Amino acid sequence: METYRGAVYPWHCDHMGHMNVMWYVGKFDEATWNLFAAIGVTAAYLKESRRGTAAVQQNITYRRELHAGDTVLVRSAFLEARGKVTKFVHEMRNAQTDEVSAICVLTGVSIDSQTRKSCPFPEDIIARAQALIRPYALPA
Repeated sequence: METYRGAVYPWHCDHMGHMNVMWYVGKFDEATWNLFAAIGVTAAYLKESRRGTAAVQQNITYRRELHAGDTVLVRSAFLEARGKVTKFVHEMRNAQTDEVSAICVLTGVSIDSQTRKSCPFPEDIIARAQALIRPYALPA
């Protein structure tokens, strides 16, 4: 599903003239919040249930540079959802050329925001995430 659409601004670019890695991470983070909202993990849910999420692993593969003026889109899917853990993928593409710019695979854990310890996601959230599981292989 599409989870982010935006643009690369000049201030996103580094001395090499392409979007700096910190902005890839930021755009992937925004995509994560849209993906999680689709399964019910919203700001309201987190506050009301005293829950949080924590990324415990993040791997980014960079494929093609993005430059100021490029528009990007991110598509996301769950790879795994069980108990306390979700694993998901974001694929960032240049919206005009459809070329893959970067791929981010993350593992996240549900936490109790009071104790700061891991705890299970509610069953209904796991079920919604499982419905969005898609097979994924890194594009060649």
